[in-house]
Amino acid sequence: MTTDAARPRQGARAIAAAVAGTVFEWFDFFLYGSLAVVFGRQFFPPGHETAGLLSALAVFGAGWVVRPLGALVFGRLGDRIGRRRTFLITIVLMGIATVGIGVLPTYAKAGLLAPALLVALRLLQGIAVGGEFGGAATYVAEHSTPARRGLNTSLVMGTGTLGLLLALGTITACRGALGEAAFEQWGWRLPFLASVLLLALSVYMRLHLAESPAFEKLQREGRVAASPLREAFGDRRHVKAMLLALATMTAAQGVVWNAGQYFPLVFLQKPLGLDVGTAGGLMMCALLLAAPLFPLAGWLSDRIGRRPVIIAGFLLAASTLLPAFRLLAASVRPELAWLPALAVLWWLSLPVALVCGPASAYLVELFPTRIRYSAIGLPYHLGNGWFGGFMPLATAAVSAHYHSDFAGLVYPTAMALICGLLALWLMPETRLQDIDR
Repeated sequence: MTTDAARPRQGARAIAAAVAGTVFEWFDFFLYGSLAVVFGRQFFPPGHETAGLLSALAVFGAGWVVRPLGALVFGRLGDRIGRRRTFLITIVLMGIATVGIGVLPTYAKAGLLAPALLVALRLLQGIAVGGEFGGAATYVAEHSTPARRGLNTSLVMGTGTLGLLLALGTITACRGALGEAAFEQWGWRLPFLASVLLLALSVYMRLHLAESPAFEKLQREGRVAASPLREAFGDRRHVKAMLLALATMTAAQGVVWNAGQYFPLVFLQKPLGLDVGTAGGLMMCALLLAAPLFPLAGWLSDRIGRRPVIIAGFLLAASTLLPAFRLLAASVRPELAWLPALAVLWWLSLPVALVCGPASAYLVELFPTRIRYSAIGLPYHLGNGWFGGFMPLATAAVSAHYHSDFAGLVYPTAMALICGLLALWLMPETRLQDIDR
């Protein structure tokens, strides 16, 4: 058995490689979301820009909805054949889907076949992401000492932000090199096609990963679960833990993340009217400044516990989302004020980091090693995929229906408040939990 003293030395490279691969996977996933406005014009009937945007956001949400399916499929594999080998499958699946989007025909050339193919590939991306998170969180946690588990696994939660940042940076570089007209016509394909390079790098890195110490111990002792899903869902204790994770955190986690780190990109473009280059530049600066907040929140949860940090994030989101978006609108109109806008965007990331930074550690600590990959995935992706994935669409649709830029924000505000209150009532403290069980 790997000792606590040896784990940091033996696991540092494995953690870095796992985190880097997950960044690349989120890069692929968020390329589409970063170009939702462009996809609304390219892949849906022309003549109604709002309808096109809502359709594009619905496709964005579809990629989130199937994530629980990926969690079940790959969770079972991860608990049966190991974390490392399952990693390889998810990254290859994501790479194939992303490159596929880059070669799709547009609505002008293929009609309704174009959005149909787009939906199919987004579903494939969602399945791949559904298998990725549970493995990454489990793998990193099982390579970490108890004193650094929150910090190390917070790096996994920060990969979504870094993936979005990388996607925005790539898009901005392509747009700057090609010009607006060429990028709109065909240049948007280049970031998707370039992901083949990241796929090759990710496969290389994951081929050289070692298996997690906890899973190796299970193999040596002959205790690998024969049927992880049956064991996870057939035991009332595990089912109760999954429902607890959903109610106290994951149901609103994705909602808070999208409200703070993705939806502002859409909000800056429509309704506030910034072009995608300016909006993307603002978001890149804000995400870069916000990136250190995730490990800070993870480190804090190692010191004072997962529970107080997560609850603080939910309550902060519930109390400040609406005022923050109003301030953002005031900063952009009538002319862009960069510093105030950046300050607001950074503030929106603060509750995201507080909720998400300790999230991986909290989930890992709820379940035993034998069924951890399987058990983590479903509540995480059910909450993030179903409640969080359609947050941009629901918020934009409600705002459009009521002809108010801010009416739709009642959804993320209410979800953050509900989960925060449930966490106050039900969330256990798991920081000192032994995960080698």
